[in-house]
Amino acid sequence: MRQLIIAGNWKMHKNIHEALEFLQELRGKLDSTPVEAVVCPPFTALAPVAEALKGSNIALGAQNMHWEKQGAYTGEVSPLMLREIGCKYVILGHSERRQYFGETDESVNKKVKAALEHGLVPIICVGETLDQREAGITEQVVATQTTGALEGLTPGQVAGLVIAYEPVWAIGTGKTASEKDAQQVNRYIRKVIADQYGAAAAEAVRIQYGGSVKPGNARALMSQPDIDGALVGGASLQVDDFVGIIENSL
Repeated sequence: MRQLIIAGNWKMHKNIHEALEFLQELRGKLDSTPVEAVVCPPFTALAPVAEALKGSNIALGAQNMHWEKQGAYTGEVSPLMLREIGCKYVILGHSERRQYFGETDESVNKKVKAALEHGLVPIICVGETLDQREAGITEQVVATQTTGALEGLTPGQVAGLVIAYEPVWAIGTGKTASEKDAQQVNRYIRKVIADQYGAAAAEAVRIQYGGSVKPGNARALMSQPDIDGALVGGASLQVDDFVGIIENSL
């Protein structure tokens, strides 16, 4: 059985004080859960959040990283820096990174390889825009993004990844793919992986759904056989909502 993983992507929200207040309340409500919970704060809050999470069952993730260990890359953060802080996960290829900062399948692939080299678990985001969905090319888009991100990896490496299917049209819009639609795309992603990396890797890799996930729709989504968790945006900023999603995932 694949362990459910619910990750909160805080994006550009919460200063250090707000992050620590949030975690103090969150820890009190997540003492014991079979779901793997992850929080992904902004870079400025990573170090104090890592300290606040010590002794808890909540993992720490970053929202992005560069593929080089060091160098003249003003404004970037390296995988070694994230490991030093205590990150376990790193979100890579989010649609907002692709849309606003020009990230490509090739750059995401470089980051995935670097993350694995330095002991970080990538959460790789794939998903189609509304125009692509209406054009009927959802499967083509997610297949291209998935194979591009995983190019050059071994089946063993792929098995330990997390992939987040996030339809771009559902992120922050309040619109959510139906559980049937989300399951269909997640199942297709698993098939793409099976065809390229084998059935064992496809069975082991965890595939999340992301896009306006809330406590009210979490149970229906997580009950699908190929949905192994959620990458949560806005609802991860409120303790009760985030806890509600985790509790309703079971």
